[in-house]
Amino acid sequence: MFNAMCFHSKQSKSAQELKQRFKANFKDEHLYQPSIYNGFQYPKTPIITNKQPNEIQLFNWGLIPFWAKDDSIKKNTLNARIETINEKPSFRNSVNNRCLVLADGFYEWQWLDEKGKQKQKYELTLPDNELFAFAGLYSEWVDKSTGEIINSYTILTTEANELMSKIHNTKKRMPVILSADNEKNWLHGHDLTMQNEKLKATEI
Repeated sequence: MFNAMCFHSKQSKSAQELKQRFKANFKDEHLYQPSIYNGFQYPKTPIITNKQPNEIQLFNWGLIPFWAKDDSIKKNTLNARIETINEKPSFRNSVNNRCLVLADGFYEWQWLDEKGKQKQKYELTLPDNELFAFAGLYSEWVDKSTGEIINSYTILTTEANELMSKIHNTKKRMPVILSADNEKNWLHGHDLTMQNEKLKATEI
C-alpha cells in the first residue's frame, strides 16, 4: 500500500538549462534526455547530492537502502513521508544523504467518484514552467550478484496544500517542492521551513 503520491514527474528542459539554473556541471550529459518519468519504470533522472553539490548526476528513482538483499524494495520507496523518515527502516540510514531532484512538473489524478473509477489528470508546474527541485534522499547499493553500484533516490512528501488537497483528494499528500532559497539549506542539512512553491494546475 502506497502512502505517498508523486509517481510521475516531468523534466522538459535541456541539459544547458539545467546547468545554468542550478549552477552545476553535468556528469554523463550525453545520457540525459528530457522526458516524462513514470516512477514505476525506475528511470534515471537528474539530481544533485550534498556530496557533489556542483554536479548534476543521473540516479535511479526508487531508493534501495544499502542493506537490501535485492532491489525489489524500490517499488515501495519512490516517495518518503517527511514526517517519518527518521523512523522507517527504508530511509533512516539515508536521512543525511540529501539531494535535489530536478524537475519542471509532476502529475496527479483527481478522483471524480468515491472508488476512483473516474479520474481527471492534472499537470502541476510553477508559473512559466520554471525549473524547480523536489527535496529528496539518496542511497548507494551494491548488487551482490553483479558487483554493480546502483545510486537511487526517493522524493519526500508532505501534507497537501489547498490546491493539492482538491486535486490529490484521496491521500491529500504532495511532494516537497523547495524554494530556490531553500535548496542549499536542504543540502546542508538544515531543517526545512515548509513553504512549498505556488503551483499551477492544468487539466490534461
